[in-house]
Amino acid sequence: MNLTIGSGALATAGAPEDGTIERGPGRRTAGTAALALAILLGLLLGFASGLLAPGLLRPGDGSPEAGFARDMSSHHAQAVEMSILAHEKSTDPDVRTLAADIALTQQAQIGTMQAWLKTWNLNPTGSKPRMAWMPDAAGAVKNGLMPGMATDAQRAELRAATGRDFDVLFLRLMRDHHLGGIHMAEGILELSDDAQVTALANSMVAGQKKEIELIQSLLGKFGAQ
Repeated sequence: MNLTIGSGALATAGAPEDGTIERGPGRRTAGTAALALAILLGLLLGFASGLLAPGLLRPGDGSPEAGFARDMSSHHAQAVEMSILAHEKSTDPDVRTLAADIALTQQAQIGTMQAWLKTWNLNPTGSKPRMAWMPDAAGAVKNGLMPGMATDAQRAELRAATGRDFDVLFLRLMRDHHLGGIHMAEGILELSDDAQVTALANSMVAGQKKEIELIQSLLGKFGAQ
């Protein structure tokens, strides 16, 4: 299994005793370091949960369940990366809290889905194209990106943005990302009767819909849509 946490999540050794870390090349705030540790713990707990959860089925390599686990893991990984960046760069406490919640939740879910694949004796990656497990997904993948995912140009713009511009862009990108994730989760709900898969997919749909409501509220606070 090859799971990574975004580069912004790396803790820095030699931090001052007051718990603060100066910004600069190779430096990260103490809060981001703490978030990175929490994300790692969530990943491990999610992985353990996925190994322990009972499953009546052992989906095959080309099954919808396997495709969903692989694709949603990659989809989540981008959300975690952007959320770590937001927790590090945003000066708005509500945005930072939302970003931390997204990073922690989705990294734990990645752990669960990777554990499923291990339990099913499947590789983390498959031979089929992205989204091939969804019958109505023709054209859903554009330039290698699944629904709602940010492009390289958008991610570069986010990294370069500051202040209000950063917050608004992050919220808009995450709203689109959640809408794409919900579409994928609803897709597996129509295809699978595996109890653990449908339980997690339902949790994703409910959680991300609530977060979209919060995102809309925060955008309103910034005078944006």
